[in-house]
Amino acid sequence: MIALGAQPSSGELFGSHGHRWILEDPLTDDGLADLEAQVGVRLPDDYRSFLTCVGAGGAGPAYGLFPVRRVQGRWRWEGDGAELADLAMLARPFPEHGPDPEALDALLAVRPEEEDFEEIEDFDDAIEAWDERWEPLMFAPERTAGAIVISHLGCAQREWLIISGTHRGTVWSDCRADDADLVPLLNQHGKPVTFAHWYTDWLRKAELTAHRPGTNA
Repeated sequence: MIALGAQPSSGELFGSHGHRWILEDPLTDDGLADLEAQVGVRLPDDYRSFLTCVGAGGAGPAYGLFPVRRVQGRWRWEGDGAELADLAMLARPFPEHGPDPEALDALLAVRPEEEDFEEIEDFDDAIEAWDERWEPLMFAPERTAGAIVISHLGCAQREWLIISGTHRGTVWSDCRADDADLVPLLNQHGKPVTFAHWYTDWLRKAELTAHRPGTNA
């Protein structure tokens, strides 16, 4: 990571100004045990190994891997949107299904459109009222039980690591800000992406880009 950050074009890579190629110190074994005792679940093995052997967060995909830190005696993940994860629900299985598709379609069908309003204030009021119905459906804490936010891609798009349930160990894309439900990231073979694959794939691509002449971002 140090060598990669030293490349002349490393600062041009997407998100690098967010993490600056810096990794936080790894967790101790005792620190990891304390973290898992607090959240009530064993973290996926590849993520556990990363935390204790590589770093507790920092340089990584997009604007970086959200660090996990102990603040005032309690562990928490920190980053743009990290608070979306309910730490009290991490031991619960990540749900097999998202919101009812029919309910989503019905609500999307009545989403206010700006061109239908003569006054922008009226549109603002209408979309605010619509959002009050949409957000409980899409952003209910139960939707992301058993998962933590690990990265922010910008424009309120994030990626989650599932730590409980049948999808444990996989990474999911969150584009709910664009009215799309969470979906698993898939590799070139259509298989769910694990944390290890997610990180090493980014590292491989970052190395290729950083060493490429004339990098533009």
